[in-house]
Amino acid sequence: MNKDSLIQFIQKILPMNPSRAAQVVEKFKPMKIEKNSYVLKAGTVCNESHFIETGIIRSYTYDLDGNEVTTAFYPTNTYSSDLLSFFKRTPAKEYIQAITDCETWYITYEDMQASFHAIPEFREFGRLNIVNQYSILKERMLSNLQETAEKRYNDLIHSHPEILQQVPLKYIASYLGIADTSLSRIRKETVKK
Repeated sequence: MNKDSLIQFIQKILPMNPSRAAQVVEKFKPMKIEKNSYVLKAGTVCNESHFIETGIIRSYTYDLDGNEVTTAFYPTNTYSSDLLSFFKRTPAKEYIQAITDCETWYITYEDMQASFHAIPEFREFGRLNIVNQYSILKERMLSNLQETAEKRYNDLIHSHPEILQQVPLKYIASYLGIADTSLSRIRKETVKK
């Protein structure tokens, strides 16, 4: 593993010269996560923030009826963390689990805080990354309220086709807020079109 994709991710969010980008990623360490392993369990404090080099991670929780609900997917070249738990130092309310074997670059809370104080570009990257993560969350919330399941499914196909190829359908249905049978119907109708 090398940090090229992490550097590209950071420079996409905040363009900077290569030497500064190398300094920004200095504290990130490699991690291999086996399929079905947990990056974080509900009730524990999130101490690591991950950039996904390869693989897919998901976050999930349980609804009032005890049903597992997928809240997010984090495919290759995305950033995964429970930001609320990570920054507020409070117990997480979600689980974060590898759906496939994954390779990530992670940074600890302590190293992130030190980098925020020592490297202005790191601080700006962190701020912009949090804004991006908030935007994704807000768009998803509005999509669930304002768009049909078919539209949400088609958006998922276009934005991250690898999710449909590697993620169990029950997780996708849960993420879309629909039953497995509804997802099957939507998939058949999409194929016909």
